[in-house]
Amino acid sequence: MTDERYLRLLSEKFPNSQSVVTELINLRAILSLPKGTEHFVSDLHGESSAFIHMIKNASGVVRRKVDEVYGDTLTEEEKRALCALIYYPDERLEMEHKTHDWYKRRLSQIVEIARAVTIKYSRSKVEKLLPQDYAYVIRELLHESSLEQHDRQTYYNAIIEAIIETGCADQLIIVICYLIHSLTIDTLHIVGDIFDRGSGASKILDVLSTVRDYDIQWGNHDIEWMGAMAGNQALIATVLRVSIRYANIETLEEGYGINLLPLANFAMTVYGDDPCTIWQTKDFENNPRLTRSAQLMAKMHKAISIIQFKLEGQTVRRHPEWHMDDRAVLDKCTLNNGQWTFNGQVLLDQNLPTVNPADPYALSQEEADLMAQLWRSFRKSEKMQRHLRMLYEHGSLYLVRNGFLLYHAAIPLNADGSFTEAEVCGQRVSGKALMDRTDEIIRQAYYGTGQDKQNALDYMLYLWEGEFSPLYNKNKMTTFERYFLSDKATHEEKKGAYFALADDEQVCAQILKEFGLDPATGRIVNGHVPVRTIKGETPMRANGKRFVIDGGFSKPYQEKTGIAGYTLIYNSHGIQLVEHESFESREQAILSGSDIHNRTLLQDFTGQRMRIKDTDKGKELLDQIQSLEQLLHAYRNGSLRER
Repeated sequence: MTDERYLRLLSEKFPNSQSVVTELINLRAILSLPKGTEHFVSDLHGESSAFIHMIKNASGVVRRKVDEVYGDTLTEEEKRALCALIYYPDERLEMEHKTHDWYKRRLSQIVEIARAVTIKYSRSKVEKLLPQDYAYVIRELLHESSLEQHDRQTYYNAIIEAIIETGCADQLIIVICYLIHSLTIDTLHIVGDIFDRGSGASKILDVLSTVRDYDIQWGNHDIEWMGAMAGNQALIATVLRVSIRYANIETLEEGYGINLLPLANFAMTVYGDDPCTIWQTKDFENNPRLTRSAQLMAKMHKAISIIQFKLEGQTVRRHPEWHMDDRAVLDKCTLNNGQWTFNGQVLLDQNLPTVNPADPYALSQEEADLMAQLWRSFRKSEKMQRHLRMLYEHGSLYLVRNGFLLYHAAIPLNADGSFTEAEVCGQRVSGKALMDRTDEIIRQAYYGTGQDKQNALDYMLYLWEGEFSPLYNKNKMTTFERYFLSDKATHEEKKGAYFALADDEQVCAQILKEFGLDPATGRIVNGHVPVRTIKGETPMRANGKRFVIDGGFSKPYQEKTGIAGYTLIYNSHGIQLVEHESFESREQAILSGSDIHNRTLLQDFTGQRMRIKDTDKGKELLDQIQSLEQLLHAYRNGSLRER
C-alpha cells in the first residue's frame, strides 16, 4: 500500500487525473518496448584508443546494422567508408571530396542506420538526446512515415535538399552519427580496471563522462588509483612506482598535470652515482614511451620504490588486525659488515642510503618533503579529483542487474567452497556481507570524516594487496622480493581458493544465490584474470554460469591472451560474446575504414524477444505504475483534490 504522504508528493508532479493518465499510457507503452542493449567490458588498462573505437563501433553492432540495412546493395569498400564516417564523422568529413550527390547519398544512408538503431526506443527517449538546434529536422527525417509513399519521398527529399543548400549538412551528419553512438549502447558496464599499463586512463574517463548510462565495478588497479587520488601516501607512491616501471607517466603528467620534476631532482640528488641496474623500466631499450633518459627513469623508479616500502610498513604496523606483518619488509632487512640481507638472503641492490637500520620506516626529511609535494599535487589536480568523483558516483564493488552479478575479481572462499569470514574494519563478515561492508569502507575513504575516514583510507592499501581483499585475494604481494631477491621461490603469490573453485557450476550457483539471484538463470561476469586463448582457455566457465571477459585490451597482455579483449552483449534477443582482434590505430580507422575485427563466440538467443517489462528497470516502472494507479484512484474518489 503506497503511503499517503508519498501520494501527496507524487501529486506535485502529476497534479490532476489527465496528467496521471498520460503518464500511465507512456509507462505501459515503454514496458512493451524491446530491452535496451547492454555491453560488458573489463580490464581496459588505459588502452584509450581501442576503448574509444569500441564505443564508436559498439563492438561490431554498427557494422552489423549496416549489413542488415544494405545487404549486398553496397560493396565492402562502400560499407567500410560508411562505417568510418559514422565512427569518426568530424575527421572523415575533412578528408572527403564532398559533392552535392555525395551529401545526398551519405545523409540518406546515415539516416537509415539511425532509424535502424532508434526503432526499439520511444520517441521521447530519442528526442531527449537530440540537440535543440537540429531536433526538428532529425525528428522529421526519422519519423516521416505517416505520409503516403509518394508524398513521403518528396517531403524527405525536400528536407535533404534544404539541409545541403543551407550549408548545414556537415553538422547534421556529425549530430546524427553521435546519436547512433549513444543508442547502439544503451548501458555500458565496465567490470573493473580502467587504470594500469596503458597511457590513456584519463582519456577513457573523459569519454565515459559523455556516455549516457554507464557503471563501473571497481578493480584492483582502480582502487590503487582511487586510494592515491583520495590521499593515501603509500598508494601515491605505488601509483608512481608502477607508472614509472612501465614507462607510463603520460597519465600522470599529461592526463592529470602531476609534476614529477621534484621526484626527478630528489632521485638525482640521492642516487646520482648509482647505476640502478635492477631499476630499469620494463623493456627500456625498445620502449617508445620513455620521455626521459632511461637512466633518470631508473633512479626515479628506485627512489619512489624505497619510499613506498617505508610507507607500506608504517601503514601495516598501524593495523596489526590485518595480519600483514610479513609485508612490513624493511625491519626484516639487516646490515652486517656493510652488507644488506633479508631473512638471510643477500639483497640484489646494496645501496640503500635513505634506510636507517635503527628506524627503517622513517622517511628522511627530503623524502617527507617530496611526499608532501606529491600529495598536494594529487589532491589539487582538478581533473584527477573530478575523475575520482566519477569513479565514486558511478562505481561500486559489485552490481546485480538483469540476472547478472558483476564484480571484478573474487568473492573470498575457503578451500571447501564456503565463504571466507574476514574482518573488515572491525566487523567479521563473509559472502555478500563482506562485499557490502567493503563497499561501505571504500566510500568512507572519500566521504567519511575523522578517524573513520583515516582508517578507511588506510584500508584502501589492504584492498590493493591484502589476502582476503575481494580485489586481490592472494596470500601476499611480493613486490619487494621481486626487486631484491634472486630466489624465484620468494616471488610466488598464491591465489585464493576462489580462482580454482569458481569454475565449478555448484560454487557459482551458491554465489548467485548469496546475492539473491536465481542459480538456474543467473550469470556471473568477472575480469581480472586474462583468458589465455592461445593456450586453449575459454571465457565461458562453469557450464555457462560465469564469464571471464579479461581478454587483453591492454597490449602488454595480448602476447599472453592471443586476442585483444571481449565484449559481452546482452540485448532483447539474448546474449552474445564477442572476441576482438587487436586494434591497428585510430588514424588507420579514419583513413582507410579499418575496424576492430570481431568474432562471435556465443549466441544464446531465446525465441521470445525480451521486453523492458522483463528487466529490473521494468520492475521499477511497474512499481511507478502501481503508485500512479493509486494516485488516479485518490483523485477519482475525492481523497485528493486535483489542481
